[in-house]
Amino acid sequence: MKPPESPRHERFHAHVYFDDRSVEQARRLTEQAAKRFDVRLGRLHEKPVGPHPRWSRQIEFRANVYPRLIDWLDRHRDGLTVLVHADTGNDLEDHTTHAWWLGKPETLDLESFGD
Repeated sequence: MKPPESPRHERFHAHVYFDDRSVEQARRLTEQAAKRFDVRLGRLHEKPVGPHPRWSRQIEFRANVYPRLIDWLDRHRDGLTVLVHADTGNDLEDHTTHAWWLGKPETLDLESFGD
């Protein structure tokens, strides 16, 4: 499912997934996003972290850039998968109820959130 066109929350994360063959592509994509939009980049994780089953890099952003950033990511991801979710403080709900995909959905490790 794609993200809704209008944001329902104030804060969001986008996690760009990649592997050893696409790490430079992901680096370029996320750095270009940071130059174009008011976002904050996380570290480039070259291993699965938290619920993410693949290598990833987080982009933090607010609702004011949501429509333009999501459209731009979708047009420029060039085959990379991106998880987009709200940042409400409830990690389980954020990664399930408030989550959408650009590209092929992945199976998250929801047990990493505990009970």
